[in-house]
Amino acid sequence: KLTKGLGAGGNPEVGKEAALESSAELQSIVEGSDMIFITAGMGGGTGSGAAPIVAGIARDAGCLTVGVVTKPFGFEGKKRMQQAEQSIDELKDNVDTLIVVSNDKLLRIVPDKTPMADAFLVADDILRQGVIGISEIILKTGLVNVDFADVKTVMKNAGTALMGVGTGEGRTRATDAAVAAISSPLLDFPLRKARRIVFNIVGGTSMGLLEVNEASEVIFENADENANIIFGALVDPLMGEEISITVLACDFSDLGSTNEYEGERRDASFYKERRLNTKSPLGEEAASVEETRTAITRGFKKPTPKNPPKGVWGRVKRLLFRG
Repeated sequence: KLTKGLGAGGNPEVGKEAALESSAELQSIVEGSDMIFITAGMGGGTGSGAAPIVAGIARDAGCLTVGVVTKPFGFEGKKRMQQAEQSIDELKDNVDTLIVVSNDKLLRIVPDKTPMADAFLVADDILRQGVIGISEIILKTGLVNVDFADVKTVMKNAGTALMGVGTGEGRTRATDAAVAAISSPLLDFPLRKARRIVFNIVGGTSMGLLEVNEASEVIFENADENANIIFGALVDPLMGEEISITVLACDFSDLGSTNEYEGERRDASFYKERRLNTKSPLGEEAASVEETRTAITRGFKKPTPKNPPKGVWGRVKRLLFRG
């Protein structure tokens, strides 16, 4: 009734009032749920205003509440970024766990000629990975199971979190997957000294115990020495020779500012230099959403050739190919 279906006009207060107006309906939607995901683009009116209200209703209903949100591009203006940061701070108080993705990080990943719609799909896909990745940790049955109670132990009242998905293949596939999972270039900060972590390793029938150990060591070395770490493992024949790792890390200390350009004076060469220093690892040509997603989850490492050359020169070429 408040907005008459015409939107919030970029005003978070309007979005907030609209959510409060529909609070009874929202309560009936979340009732009986164990876990609720709140996804939104922050900085405008609807996401910034309504997301904290919806999250608060879900949390009051006893649901484990997880926020997965994006921050606006820098070119959208200072006011929109301020609204986003204020709303994210408010959302933190109403969710158990919050995952933040900065749209500006897209400028460092997607090739120069990637269509705008495809670039936005990359950000959407990262949010999708966050939701599906957490859900699959709970729902899929494996050799070492992670149930909802395990995930709740890690995520309840955990604050800001990192959610990463990494894949790898070849001789160092497990280590590569773990490194990619904890250092996703689209997340607002890297995993460091997390006090609560749940991670799940999925591989084909050839996945070995030593590989599981190697991947686990990467995660352990980046966590707090007294961290509560919950581990799961699943053998899925459909994975073939690939290994995938999903990591959810929470309870960080000393995150500091997430705005690396805050306080800088920007002269005429600032933007040109920044663009040169943040060129996409995928090159200048347009890449598909799937190619970009694969590059992100593999840490921009080239895949092993399907039919590698043989002999001494072949071994040298394989080493060069793997970088």
